[in-house]
Amino acid sequence: MQLRDIAHSRAGDKGDISNLSVIAYAPQDFALLEQYLTAEVVKDHFSGVAFGEVIRYALPQLGALNFVLHKALGGGVTRSLALDAHGKCLSSALLSLQIPDA
Repeated sequence: MQLRDIAHSRAGDKGDISNLSVIAYAPQDFALLEQYLTAEVVKDHFSGVAFGEVIRYALPQLGALNFVLHKALGGGVTRSLALDAHGKCLSSALLSLQIPDA
């Protein structure tokens, strides 16, 4: 199944760092997100975009995972020549990730 089947996302960016949050629609799906959506999986998913460290923070009370992608915006939103390669587009692209069914 696609990640978007069980979660939605939010995003922000500052400089050359993109901050992506994935929030489970239902509390019972958070464990599945936590199990399969690792920093390594996210870094691999954005291998052609995120060239720095990817850090994951778990927020179980919110049913959310937050990912900080370093060197992910082509030098920064105002310096990048890429079209739509900013946080909001990256968060939408993350939701296309395939994860195992529960």
